[in-house]
Order: sequence, then structure tokens, then C-alpha cells
Amino acid sequence: MQVLIVGGLGGQIGAASKIAMARGASVQLAESVTTALNILRAGNRIDVVMADITLDVAALIDAISQERINVPVVACGVGNDVNGAVNAIKAGAQEFIPLPPEADLIAAIFEAVTEESHALIHRDPKMAETLRLATQVAKSSASILITGESGTGKEIISRFVHRKSNRADKPFVAVNCAAIPDNLLESELFGHEKGAFTGAQARRIGKFEEANNGTLLLDEISEMDVRLQAKLLRAIQEKEIDRLGGKSPVKIDVRILATSNRNLEAEVNAGNFREDLYFRLNVVNLDIPSLRERPDDIPVLAEFFVKKYSEANDMPLRPISQLAIQRLLSHHWRGNVRELENTLHRAVLVAGPDEIGPEAILLTGSTASAPAPSPAPAATEPASPAPSTASPSSRASSAYANANAAYGAASSAYKPSAPSAPAPHSTEPDDTSSADANTDNVDAQNTVENGSGTSSLVGRTVAAVERDLIIDTLKHCFGNRTHAANILGISIRTLRNKLRQYTDDGLAVPAPGDGHD
Repeated sequence: MQVLIVGGLGGQIGAASKIAMARGASVQLAESVTTALNILRAGNRIDVVMADITLDVAALIDAISQERINVPVVACGVGNDVNGAVNAIKAGAQEFIPLPPEADLIAAIFEAVTEESHALIHRDPKMAETLRLATQVAKSSASILITGESGTGKEIISRFVHRKSNRADKPFVAVNCAAIPDNLLESELFGHEKGAFTGAQARRIGKFEEANNGTLLLDEISEMDVRLQAKLLRAIQEKEIDRLGGKSPVKIDVRILATSNRNLEAEVNAGNFREDLYFRLNVVNLDIPSLRERPDDIPVLAEFFVKKYSEANDMPLRPISQLAIQRLLSHHWRGNVRELENTLHRAVLVAGPDEIGPEAILLTGSTASAPAPSPAPAATEPASPAPSTASPSSRASSAYANANAAYGAASSAYKPSAPSAPAPHSTEPDDTSSADANTDNVDAQNTVENGSGTSSLVGRTVAAVERDLIIDTLKHCFGNRTHAANILGISIRTLRNKLRQYTDDGLAVPAPGDGHD
């Protein structure tokens, strides 16, 4: 682990450094925020930053965020400086370490903030075959194209390939091509010199140089602009890159992995992706099966997520009932493993004290892959609307119940010995099949005609509905931002930005609760 300590830590820098090195970390020191940013911009591998709260931690975190440097920041300060600690956390620091430092506390925080949820949990033969092929090609230097629907675990597979490769002890750098605007992605990949464009106040090493001698993951590469694809192709072929504003090329040695949830052959035919780049990347193709195509993975993944989120939320570990497992197995899982993870996180929070039963499995979306349910009027009868005097917690629970009321019959009709056939592969994995879409449209139309569901929202803006949903979910989680963000399916940063906006607008926002925020 590479640790960057910024500032003097109230005279405790020596003690903190010794503790970090005793835990196997390599330590670099920076006396100011400016020096720290120069170290980060230079492409030095840093796993965690420890920053003195007497410095401008907010400016450091803001610069890191704006320049898309992916590194967690931990604030440090004397234990009685409550205001400094609160301000650092509000600015975006992930944790606070009181000084003088304690060895066990530093070790625990290092482990927590640098933990990567990249465990490969599987049992299904289809996934085992995919991993066998991944292991076989990992030690080569060939580029690998990893395809599959959104949420199947493409990045986890890419990290698995890196761990099995000859470059396992070298950097693994991931770039999400869909999350960075086109006009910034070139600088992100290739870096820039000072003054190369407006706002380029210092030289910045790009991801290619940062990943030198290691592995570079180009996540969702199908979203990359065609004009930038030409420069990427040259970098891969010539093994050199040109920084923006640079005077000479820079040699690089990088193993390229790329992922896509689209059919790249179709994208090539449509003129959205360069054919020569496609062939350069697709030396080996690892196609990750969807979760509905590997049903044997669902129970073991469910147990893994229940244990993970029980520990994360300091809750007792409860078994998953067989009826709950059957309910999971009969779902379509359009969002794949990511959807399953959110579902189990939610189940851990709302389940009873003894076990996680089917009532805690709050599912959403189409159930097209489930067998047709037998008549069960009691199970398919819509839940009664919550009274107007219900608490936010009750309203949230009722909303989930209403969304899943019709699903009960499908769950009870599931036959484990005869799993349904997997849905056909689509060039747009995030979209449902046309049959699903037609069913959803009919259901939506019936809901509106019956005067229930979304009809009560007509006349309200999307922003207002979103605001009420966020506030009610937060109240349901007793103010815990982390829980609310997971239930809503958004990042904690997005949630905090929304809440800051609501506060600025004069709205009452629930205070952080449970000591986790």
C-alpha cells in the first residue's frame, strides 16, 4: 500500500509514518496541499491520502475530484477538534483519525477505505468455464475484450485477469470511458503539459503512463468518441503516446483490457466504432453470462451479500429462508449481480430478527423469466394504500410492497428443478425484450386507467417526485446516507449533492444517523 501523508499531523507525523510502515505501507510526505497535488499529478501510485485538518482539506479534495484522481482521503487531527473533523468529512474525507494515532485504528481505516469489493463468487458451470478461459489467457500479453450485460461483473473479471497475469505486482488502472466527457477523456488517457489548454495549470500524467508496465482497463469503450478511437489505436499499435501539448512521444508498456455492454460488431457495422480498433482489442473475447443464465450462482452470491452487509451495518447474520431463495431464483435480474446486491442489502435492513424471508426480498422490474403463476387471488391482490398519516418509514415500506405485490404468485409457482430458459441476448443488454416492453406498457396503462400507481404523480415535476423519494428513503433509513444511497441505487456523492441542494433551498433534511455518515 502506498500512503501519502500531507502536513505535519500536529507533530505526530513520525508516529503515523512508523505505524503505516509497520503495517506494510510505503509512505511519502508532502508538507502542503500544492506538493501533494504535484505528487498525485505525476502519476505516482497512491492508495490513500492522510491529510492534516489544519490544512485546506476541502481544496485538496476538490482538486482531486476535478482532476479525476481516484484516491481516498483520510483526515487527521487532534481528537478534540470536533469542528475540524466535521468540516473535513463534509468536504468529502472518507474517515477521520484522531491524533495521536493508534496502530489498530489506522490499520482498520486503511483496510476499510482501500477495500475493493472484487471477490469472485461463483458456483455455476457456465461461470466456471468463463473463468477457466480467463485464467488460460491471463499470462499472455494479448488484449482482451470483456463483454456482457450491465452488472454482470466485467470489471471484476478484468481484475481477476490482472491478478493471474505476469503483471500482477504492477499497477491496475481503470478508466470509465462513459463517465468522462469526450473533450476531457483524451487528457485523462494521455495526460497533458502545463498550459496545453485553458485550466491546465500543471503537467498531468495520463492513465497510460500511470499504468505503465501494468494493466489498463478501458471500461465501456463503446462509449468512446470515434475521433479519439484513432489516437487510441495508434497508442496500442506503436506503444507510445503523446501528451497534449507535449513535444515528443512517451514510450509505454501497457496490457489493454476493454469492456462493453454493447455488441461491438453491430457498432462497427453502424459506423460507431472503428473496425481496426475492434480487431486490435478483440484478440480474445470473454463473454460474461448474465445472472439469469447462471442460476446456480444466485444462492451463493445471496449468502455472500447478506454476510457482507450484515457486517457493514453491524447487524446480526441471519439465514436466508428457502422461500426467499426461490423468490430470488424466479426473478429476471435485468440488472444482474448489481441488482442482486442491492436487493440483498435492502433485505438485510428490512428483514425480521430470525431470518431473511420472502417478504424481505423487495424486487422491482419485469418478471418475464419467471414461470407463469397459477391463480392465487390473495397473492396478486394489490396491497392497500398506506393511510395519509403513515410515517415516512411506513410509506417507503408500502411503496416497495406495492411494487412487488404481483410478484408473490410468480415466486410461489417457481419450480427449482425446471428453471426457465434464459432470455435471448440483445445488442442493448440494459433494455428488456420487446415482449417485456409490451407487458410493461400494458401494465403501466392499466395502472393509470385504474387510477392507482403513478396517476397520483400527474401534475408534479420529476424533480419534486425525486426530492420526496430521496427524503422519504432517508427518513426510512433513520438518516443513514450510506443505506439510503444503496436503496436508491445512486452514489453517496450524488446523494450528498442532492441533500446539499435541498438544504440550500431551505428544505428540512434528516440529520445523519446511526453514526455511519
